[in-house]
Amino acid sequence: MENIIQIQHLGKAFGNHEVLKDIDFKVNKGEVVSIIGSSGSGKSTLLRCINLLEKPTTGQVIYKGENILDSNHDTLNYRTKIGMVFQQFNLFNNKNVLDNCIIGQVKVLNRSREEAEKVAKKYLKVVGMDKYINAKPRQLSGGQKQRVAIARALSMEPDVMLFDEPTSALDPEMVGEVLKVMKDLGESGITMLVVTHEMEFAREVSHRVVFMDKGVIAEEGTPEEIFNNPTQPRTREFLRRTLKSI
Repeated sequence: MENIIQIQHLGKAFGNHEVLKDIDFKVNKGEVVSIIGSSGSGKSTLLRCINLLEKPTTGQVIYKGENILDSNHDTLNYRTKIGMVFQQFNLFNNKNVLDNCIIGQVKVLNRSREEAEKVAKKYLKVVGMDKYINAKPRQLSGGQKQRVAIARALSMEPDVMLFDEPTSALDPEMVGEVLKVMKDLGESGITMLVVTHEMEFAREVSHRVVFMDKGVIAEEGTPEEIFNNPTQPRTREFLRRTLKSI
């Protein structure tokens, strides 16, 4: 399998507080990898280090064979290859849905307005928001806003999509519509790294599951291995609390 991102000995500290400690793992082309664990385990910080919103303290982030933390690497170009969907939607409230999905393409990828509009409409249709292209964010539900945010990230046509707890800010009845879009994306072959509290999504959609605890990867494996036969006591305890069934 083609390796898209490889993390080697990654560490991140804020002052004396070590948030990530010696993290090693990889994401292959076409994989859906879910990262699970308690709040404060370092999951979101790991994602922010991968897309360089946070600069790692130690280690390497290797993208297609190159260490992107190397001082002479083109980090701006790298960031265009890494799509990011946040807990909060971060849409431009003064722009309509279509323009939210166009602005990054025009300003960062230097696409023409015509080309960017065509790409945006394609991905808005993928997430079921093509009928809302003229709506402003304030006219949309939370689930609709998150689907627009996903379409915006997809419109940059990245090599991998990072999702940082994309359903945590949504009302319960809106969670399903966003998870369905993400499931469909995974099944279409898009490479995805997902930090999530949605255990059923992690179990059903992931190729691999990574369990983080106190800044380290305590265990990783297939969904069947992690959910049905975890080897680490910390994993079992987390799943016992979360699923009430182990």
